[in-house]
Amino acid sequence: MNGAQYLLPDGLRLGAAREALAAQTGLLEDGSRSRVERVFYDTFDGRLHAAGLALVHADGRLSLMGTDGYAERASAPFEHARDRIFTGDLPAGRLREQVAPLVDVRALTPIARTRSQMLGLRMLNGDDKTIARLIVESCTAQGPGRGLTKLHSRVHVLAVRGYENAAERLKQQLETQVGLVKAPAPLHDEAVAVAGGTPGGLPATLDLPLRPTQRADAAAVQVLQRLLSTIEVNLPGTLSDVDTEFLHDLRVAVRRTRALQRELRGVFPPEQLDRFREGFRWLQAVTGPTRDLDVYLLDFDRFRAVLPGALGADLDPLAEVLAEERKNAQRRMARALRSDKAVALLSDWAVFVEELVQAPADGRPDARTPIGDLAGDRIQKIYRQMLKRGRAVEDASPAEALHDLRKQGKELRYMLEFFAVLYPDDVVRPMVKRLKSLQDVLGRFQDSEVQAGMLLAHREAVGERQNGAAALMAMGLLVDRLERDQMAARAEFGRCFASFAAPRQRDLVEATFG
Repeated sequence: MNGAQYLLPDGLRLGAAREALAAQTGLLEDGSRSRVERVFYDTFDGRLHAAGLALVHADGRLSLMGTDGYAERASAPFEHARDRIFTGDLPAGRLREQVAPLVDVRALTPIARTRSQMLGLRMLNGDDKTIARLIVESCTAQGPGRGLTKLHSRVHVLAVRGYENAAERLKQQLETQVGLVKAPAPLHDEAVAVAGGTPGGLPATLDLPLRPTQRADAAAVQVLQRLLSTIEVNLPGTLSDVDTEFLHDLRVAVRRTRALQRELRGVFPPEQLDRFREGFRWLQAVTGPTRDLDVYLLDFDRFRAVLPGALGADLDPLAEVLAEERKNAQRRMARALRSDKAVALLSDWAVFVEELVQAPADGRPDARTPIGDLAGDRIQKIYRQMLKRGRAVEDASPAEALHDLRKQGKELRYMLEFFAVLYPDDVVRPMVKRLKSLQDVLGRFQDSEVQAGMLLAHREAVGERQNGAAALMAMGLLVDRLERDQMAARAEFGRCFASFAAPRQRDLVEATFG
């Protein structure tokens, strides 16, 4: 049974609130007063918020709560609040089990800090059993500086197991007899806003209000400004190395930007576009080594698991080498991203995009073309090119043929993501699903090759480490396994490509995007 949060009238103190609630509901017993300081945690993209949950540190414990009334779902001892918590830092048990699948590799970081005075009240039945609980809360939140801002005082209604109906009746009394209004958002959302943050985090979805008849350059501006915003908001976390997803999301936004620069090049002044394409190519290159090492390290548990018996532990020297390389790569990347070149690139690009629609039409043949027509034409052409490439793949084709097809598939997927709103959902969604299946197979094929190459390239460095000989043997077994995985992915390619290139799919593409 869900809880609830209600707003108290402004200026009503805790004692007066207790008396008003008791007078109107009749069955509330006085409870104890307490003071509590809380730190609320979530991922940068608000994964707990999206699940209707809040992770709270208070009084030496971490508690997972529902955001409706802050009823506790799980908790564990956790002595001190930290600036960054990974799921591996959580004590083993129910709390970690509930948080880990939602958070995955993201760090949990403080999103709000509050100080509250709490008054606990109980609703009793005729047998003096507690059948519902209320918490009246007067709260302040830390703002962008060190100052505190008063938040709306609230009443939290918490159900007692076995008496959920009583909590529902109490909610009705609070609304109809006391005249309280349900809070439009949880208390910590208000605290996040006070601190200058965005309640619910910053997801990476596009969801832009584009129109088919809109000028192509104007539509491109909307997409590119959202992508630039994604780069900018993920840059601090990338530089501070908060978690690996900051760099991942930044690189995805860079790749998407490059894809739009290529596919809609006719809306841009050519000379300026060439300069920015070179700049974003450099931006992707300087962030690549760190991301590659992130992926290797994130895959390390899987590397260990596929080896027989206890051989997975023999990979420790490789993990040490990769971690050291990753540390150095992060340092080099941070220097590049802080450089005058990077700062000027993003600043100049922002101005260029802002002024694009007002730029002279000379040299921009597609600027005024309706985006529905231009995007549809590009989607159709990429799809046709993929059909041609895919049909040419044979058993004897080099690995590069599948790699090139995968890259073109990314281009098609980005175009579908950018402009999905312009076309029927019942066409775009199944097409994206088939494309994802094909990309998954091509991704496994390429990843197996790249990872095997990484293992071979690190033989000398690993061999020089303590226990290096055992690590080299384990790495050899792992290379064999990766080569088998690559062969299996290649065998699976034909089936996935056949679905992607089926006559019905081809007809839908022609009818929708032609």
